[in-house]
Amino acid sequence: MEVKRIGVVGAGQMGSGIAQVAASAGYEVVLVDVAESFLERGLAAIRRSLGKFLEKGKITQEAHDEALGRIRTSLSLEDLKDADLIVEAIVEDEGEKRRLFERLGALAKPEAILASNTSSIPITALARYSGRPERFIGMHFFNPVPLMQLVEVIRGELTSEATRDVVVEVARRMGKTPLEVQDYPGFISNRLLMPMINEAIEALREGVATKEAIDGIMRLGMNHPMGPLELADFIGLDTCLAIMEVLHAGMGGDSKYRPCPLLRKYVEAGWLGRKSGRGFYDHRGGAK
Repeated sequence: MEVKRIGVVGAGQMGSGIAQVAASAGYEVVLVDVAESFLERGLAAIRRSLGKFLEKGKITQEAHDEALGRIRTSLSLEDLKDADLIVEAIVEDEGEKRRLFERLGALAKPEAILASNTSSIPITALARYSGRPERFIGMHFFNPVPLMQLVEVIRGELTSEATRDVVVEVARRMGKTPLEVQDYPGFISNRLLMPMINEAIEALREGVATKEAIDGIMRLGMNHPMGPLELADFIGLDTCLAIMEVLHAGMGGDSKYRPCPLLRKYVEAGWLGRKSGRGFYDHRGGAK
């Protein structure tokens, strides 16, 4: 199967980034969201990102213009009926994803592949909702999508090898490195990353060190580009909590995956990190 048209559902940070790399790779892209304001914000992010690549000489003016010209937006899922591959990039909530994939499974053409950008929810469960489990797969990009090389490729129990092969080829054409993992809670990336972030939050709650010291130790001692609390703010604390809850449930309630009470408290307070202006750090007005 040759992929020519890609649909992306969700125009947030991840969805707009996926749309950008798909269009830059030569695919026709339809970016769908529920409100015009979300689509406008997503397109603005794509223009900024492509503009930076142009300024740095990483792409030509022609490539810049052609990529933007390949992206169209829509408020209707019906506009994805001719897509060869549809990538979901909405909120990390299984109920929301279930409702979306039930609709996509019914409207997409029979040969179309459905993919989820979920960072933790089991692919086998999502595939069941789609009604086409053999043509369903996990395609987990990393933020910021235009810069990060990795795509975790996750096969569900019934995902066909042909579907896997098509998605691996698409990821490579986007300039990514696809690495295949098995369908377990959190896959590999978040099974390792999120417990570390959660433990850093627990250390802060216990008063072991200040947030600046915790982050500084991991940056300077472990050579991490960001400390775990900085990274949590970047990812979104609500997303971190959702992933920890999936891990906790999926690992049979193992206490080492229990979300830290401080993480839960911040999310309940609306302190979600950069996107809300405040998390472990104050991001209002560009401050940190």
